[in-house]
Amino acid sequence: MTPKDVTPKERWLAQAIEYFAAHGVGDASLRSIAAGLGTSHRVLIHHFGSREGLLAEVVRTVEAQQRAALADLVTDDVPLGESRLRFWDKVVEATLIYGRLFFELSAHAMQDRPYARGLRNDLVAVWLPPLTEICLRSGLGPEEAPVYARLSLAATRGLLFDLLLTGDRKGVDEALLLLDRLYLELVGRRAAGGPP
Repeated sequence: MTPKDVTPKERWLAQAIEYFAAHGVGDASLRSIAAGLGTSHRVLIHHFGSREGLLAEVVRTVEAQQRAALADLVTDDVPLGESRLRFWDKVVEATLIYGRLFFELSAHAMQDRPYARGLRNDLVAVWLPPLTEICLRSGLGPEEAPVYARLSLAATRGLLFDLLLTGDRKGVDEALLLLDRLYLELVGRRAAGGPP
């Protein structure tokens, strides 16, 4: 996409993502966010409807960026185990910036708040096909792959939640490595023709 193809809304969204990466979200009002972006709150209301609408778009976009990174993992020449750990580091980095916002807006989606309704699909359903594909490529069968994909997504989100609450990166990393070992054992048993 060339700069001339970018809409004003996309430009403001990209700037908001950069702004939040540098300054965090916290309890920033729409006026203070607008001031940080060098615009007025009315411009942001015009494009996003509300502070919450802007924040929902930020979460949706960051999630899309993470899925793009996941797609790179599948096509990368790096061994899958190493790629998974590299992807985990990227996810943790994004979580430390946007994670509180992610979990807050996930709760808003559960409560069916209008500005967060679109997140219902974006936070789970769109992740399952690429994760299932990774499981299939690793050697899981078509029955186990979608189940493990969902388990993997849920467990990873739980570990990120743990990280934000406790700050215990070492403990969370160890839990992820155990999850990875269990997955590799499952794949190994499947490859050996044993029970799943």
